Order: sequence, then structure tokens, then C-alpha cells
Amino acid sequence: MTITLWSLFAAAFLPYVWFGIATPLRKAEFGTADNDHPRIQEAKQTGRGARAMGAHANAFEALAVWAPAVLAAHATNPGSALAPKLAIAWMAVRVLHGIVYIAGIAGVRTLLFAVGMICAVLMYLVAGNVL
Repeated sequence: MTITLWSLFAAAFLPYVWFGIATPLRKAEFGTADNDHPRIQEAKQTGRGARAMGAHANAFEALAVWAPAVLAAHATNPGSALAPKLAIAWMAVRVLHGIVYIAGIAGVRTLLFAVGMICAVLMYLVAGNVL
């Protein structure tokens, strides 16, 4: 499997990393995790717990952009030298994005989000054999 496809595999699990951080924070904030009505309880979270849930949701949103870009690039330009570099950069940026999201460093989070989106757009250009 290529580095590019491995990045897709890792990206599919990244939302669950942030959820794994959010759940103990929810338990700490409320004393228990309400499994009967988790969405209601999650909506009431504040601070780091709320930001961890935001990182969780944002990781899914980013995956919806990244996955087709990777699959298209892999299908149309499998020998690209740029695709693995973009994949590594995207994964590093998305991991850092989640970390700074949870830490509450909004300006850096926005910058990392933008860099991740640029990587995704460039991957689409790799797919179109433009790069």
C-alpha cells in the first residue's frame, strides 16, 4: 500500500482519536457519560471537552474532502512523487490541528486548517495531472 493510501487509512481513524480524548473530558465535566443521550450531553460540554468534540467533528469533515482527493490521485496518477509528500504533510497538519484545537489556540488552528485544505486541493491537482 502506498504512503498516500496509508494516509487515508490513518485519516479514517483520526476522528476517533479526538473522540477518545473528548469522552473522558465529558465524564470529568458531568461525572458520567450519558450513553442514553450522548448528543445532548456533548452539546452541553464546555472548555477542552467541547473543543475535543469540535476536533472530532472537524476530522470527519476534513476526511470528506481528503478521501476523494487521495482516491482520485491514486487512480489517475499513481506514480506521482508529490502525492506522498502531500499525504505526509496533510496528516501532520491534521494531527497538529486537533492538538491545538483541544488546547484552545484558535489562530494556529485556523492556519493549520488552511494548510490542510491547500494540501487537499493540491492532491486534486495531482489527480488531474496538473502537478
